[in-house]
Amino acid sequence: MPTANCLQFVRLYLILAFLLLSGIPATNALTGEPSSPLGSDACLAAQGLVQRLLPDHANRFVFDFVVPDEGRDVFELETRDGQVVIRGNNGVSMAMGLNWYLKHYCRCHVSWCGSQLTLPDPLPAVEPKVRRTSWAKHRYFLNYCSFGYSLPWYDWNQWERLIDWMALNGVNMPLSVTGQESVWRAVCQRLGMSDQEITEFLAGPPYLPFQWMGCLDGWGGPLPANWISEHEALGKKILARQRQLGMTPVLQGFTGHVPQAVERIFPDAKLYRIRWIDWDTNLLDPLDPRFAKIAAIWMEEQQKRFGASHLYAADTFIEMTPPSGDTQDLANLSRAIYDGLVRHDPQAVWVLQTWIFLYQEAFWTQPRIEAFLGAVGHEQMLCLDLACENRPQWSRTQGFCGKPWLWCNIQNYGCTVSLGGSLKGINTDLPAARTDPLGARLVGLGFVNEGLDYNPVVYDLMFEMAWREEPVDLKAWIAGYSACRYGRSNANAEEAWNILLTTVYDGPHRTRSVIDHVPTLAGRRGGPSYSNLRLADSWRALLAASDQLGESDAYQFDLVNLARQVLTNHAGQLHGEIIKAHKAGDLDAFDAAAQRFLNLIGELDELLGSRKEFLLGKWLGDARRWGETDAEKAQMEWNARRVITLWGGGTAINDYARKEWAGMLSGFYLQRWEPYLAQQRQALASGQPLDEEASYARLRAWMLAWSDQSTSFPDRPRGDSVALAKELWARYADQFKPDALSLTTGKPTACSHALPSHPKHLANDGHVSDPGSFWATDVNQHAEPAWWQVDLEEPVTIGRVVVVGYYGDARYYGFTVETSLDGQSWTTAADRRDNREPSTADGYTCTFTPHPVRYLRITQTHNSANSGRHLVEVMAFER
Repeated sequence: MPTANCLQFVRLYLILAFLLLSGIPATNALTGEPSSPLGSDACLAAQGLVQRLLPDHANRFVFDFVVPDEGRDVFELETRDGQVVIRGNNGVSMAMGLNWYLKHYCRCHVSWCGSQLTLPDPLPAVEPKVRRTSWAKHRYFLNYCSFGYSLPWYDWNQWERLIDWMALNGVNMPLSVTGQESVWRAVCQRLGMSDQEITEFLAGPPYLPFQWMGCLDGWGGPLPANWISEHEALGKKILARQRQLGMTPVLQGFTGHVPQAVERIFPDAKLYRIRWIDWDTNLLDPLDPRFAKIAAIWMEEQQKRFGASHLYAADTFIEMTPPSGDTQDLANLSRAIYDGLVRHDPQAVWVLQTWIFLYQEAFWTQPRIEAFLGAVGHEQMLCLDLACENRPQWSRTQGFCGKPWLWCNIQNYGCTVSLGGSLKGINTDLPAARTDPLGARLVGLGFVNEGLDYNPVVYDLMFEMAWREEPVDLKAWIAGYSACRYGRSNANAEEAWNILLTTVYDGPHRTRSVIDHVPTLAGRRGGPSYSNLRLADSWRALLAASDQLGESDAYQFDLVNLARQVLTNHAGQLHGEIIKAHKAGDLDAFDAAAQRFLNLIGELDELLGSRKEFLLGKWLGDARRWGETDAEKAQMEWNARRVITLWGGGTAINDYARKEWAGMLSGFYLQRWEPYLAQQRQALASGQPLDEEASYARLRAWMLAWSDQSTSFPDRPRGDSVALAKELWARYADQFKPDALSLTTGKPTACSHALPSHPKHLANDGHVSDPGSFWATDVNQHAEPAWWQVDLEEPVTIGRVVVVGYYGDARYYGFTVETSLDGQSWTTAADRRDNREPSTADGYTCTFTPHPVRYLRITQTHNSANSGRHLVEVMAFER
């Protein structure tokens, strides 16, 4: 392919700069339309990025232009005269090439969760030349919710680093809605609304993105006096940098959502009230003539400030039920939304989040989907399938009725802190969708995270897949990831990542800890859907690498994050011990268990305080800096506190955006648990049950008041992450030793179905002493047979199986035990369907002639107590 060295463009670029200073425009900073020589801006943008990222090494990289590969983005890597030559067809492709080289040749890693940028000297040679082409025309990034849960307080320095990260990962289609409030203010002013009406309409910063989706108005306001002008300027700066790098930002489109004041200005306007959780908003009827008028004003004001990118997001019913299910009404609305875009921008493409079809699945039947999507031409809409890692909609909707679409991974809800991600799904399901007939219009991928998340490994694989034609060997890939993440290969680190691959990263696993639940002893809360004992092994292995890797920033983050996950999972077991002591009426045991639980929360707070990524004080400080007066600073802090706790005024989404952060653990969650457990102790001592309703009323009053507080928390990390992780391992290691070891312990499992709080791995986690930890299903909800099985991974001799059902009352279970070598042909080893013996901690022992077994299956046929089926533990032995 023909190339042009960027150095050849410098003279022309200086000439263009002179012309610009002379008043002759060289480029349109708003639209991004190039008027400079082909590729020069791209090369200069990439050189600027490497200068920011690697200022001491920038001169070791040369950027050249290469034409696209039949319209597809491409990058090349080559060594020439001691320098690394990176070619691409735009700044994003060049940045992706740079990152590919850093990861796969230099063993370096860039993320917002710890980075490792120690370059080898000399730089590794690229032999032979590398050339990669992206099959994905669009690589989308961000979710509206990200602007509420991660980005509301970002300044330019933070945005600049994030945009660089986007480019390094090949993102060319970012959602860009910073500053939209300036557009709305201008629209409202042109419609004749008063300043007071505008102030009451606009929401607080973390709630603004929900307003753009039509979910609410005004909540969290008013905005600081200078907020709108400052964020309009910030939005322009963000867009200019994104366009400079070759990205096509997705701007906001008019959805039909309007302020309440429209009713005053246009008394005859036809408005519908739309309900979302605790809020009502107004939707203008698409056939009302004011719809087109307001859409036109909106687009004019938007383009005046932010230019035209030709891609516009518009989500009218993201989680709301439309006012009418009539297919013609849905088509009218869809057409009105698109007409509002295209009348002002003839090249407009509507970018639609198809979460609506998933969230309101009962409403969105195929005929309604076809009516809504069919009202707009195929090339005029781009559908984002938001949760392909878990609940894809492309197959249910017949490939979105022929519309081009993106395979997206939502990864994170509410920017909660949790290890997890579907590496297997990304690696297999995404390539499979490309070859499926219904995937014929699959034109890219997207990360639609509700927050920036704490799992950098998932982002790496996902965005690499845009430049790969086939699945990777995950075990080899994860070994390579470990090496680049920490700068060198290490056997212990590789062992840790192999365990992570088969636990937290074999599925979405959005685990929630009991710590951040509203306090209760009504039953166990939270808990992982994988073996925490296996995850603890990963912690042990990663800790063993500390002598060699302990100075790495990326290693320190991963060690803290992994230790955090193991311990917050373990909190569920400690909570179970509190419940057990409470049920037994054992005051001493209750005190001891409660103290262990509370101590764990405090210890976790100290550990997380050693990393900048886990600081409540930083979140609050970033919020306060946007206020100029004391009142404005307090209002911003209220917003920052409320959105991560109660969220709104009701109870439906309490703790939705919960955070396992230093400061949150000690200053919020611990403050909820301590008085509650003290009240439960007092009730236990008195022999009278706790008035739970009154207890919660007191707690809710405290939570409401917490949002109004201004208590300060550390905004800089303190303590040695590695030393703290070592101390905690020494303190807790013995608690991760199973009390019921057998041939089944920690082995892969499968089941007919599992209730969310009782996943399948709990039946072979090696813990039999806690009857509250069990696999469960309910045959009233899910048809029989109710079975659970374990894969021993290789044939072993078994002659004895112990089946432990739920125990603690007079119930009994009927069941069968089957064995298999291939998972297809089964032999009944024990038939206890007529069992009437009570279930106990000792379980039901079944002996039979020892024989080779790889798969072991337990089918529970009845439970004398209820319709549930429960296995606390299944153990297998040779004899």
